[in-house]
Amino acid sequence: MIDLHTHSIFSDGVLVPSELVHRAEVLGIKAIGITDHGDASNLDFIIPRIVAVLERLNYVNRIKAVPGIELTHIPPSQIAQLAEEARSLGAKVVVVHGETIAEPVIPGTNRAALVADIDILAHPGLISEEEVRMAAEKGIFLEISARKGHSLTNGHVAKLAKKLGAELVVNSDAHEPSDLVTEEQARRIVLGAGLSRDDFERMQKNAESLL
Repeated sequence: MIDLHTHSIFSDGVLVPSELVHRAEVLGIKAIGITDHGDASNLDFIIPRIVAVLERLNYVNRIKAVPGIELTHIPPSQIAQLAEEARSLGAKVVVVHGETIAEPVIPGTNRAALVADIDILAHPGLISEEEVRMAAEKGIFLEISARKGHSLTNGHVAKLAKKLGAELVVNSDAHEPSDLVTEEQARRIVLGAGLSRDDFERMQKNAESLL
């Protein structure tokens, strides 16, 4: 299992990065991305600290840990610039908090994310066919989410992605230890979205390509 969307105490998670990574390793997770919530106020605070601690952890751990960011609830017009800033600060995985139906995300966020230099559009909610085509053309992965609330539209996302050729990943969006998912749990979430075991394997290869 590769999980590229998790949160530590540097945003609204409850674990320091070292414990988050260790708990993931104990569950058999092969690689993890720490992608704390960020906007213009905190990118330069979060990312360098995550980069520094993960460099140390990767020296001694079996699990591979990747520094990232989840650009969250920011004006759509700022997404492209902040994604570029995140890359320059060392983020290896750039995620955008998509238009989940569980939160009042600014309309137009999905579209703005899909024209920016990002890797994953997280929990994109009732994403449109045009936006799914954009994801397919740009090679941006759409997320199947294990997180309560965000997961309500997994079936919609999966259906359009299969229809229109967009690629998918599955992530936990973990904020606390109980949110982390094993490979078997992730596979069941994918099957519950109407996808197949082969789709799950493809999603893991997609995630691996970002490592």
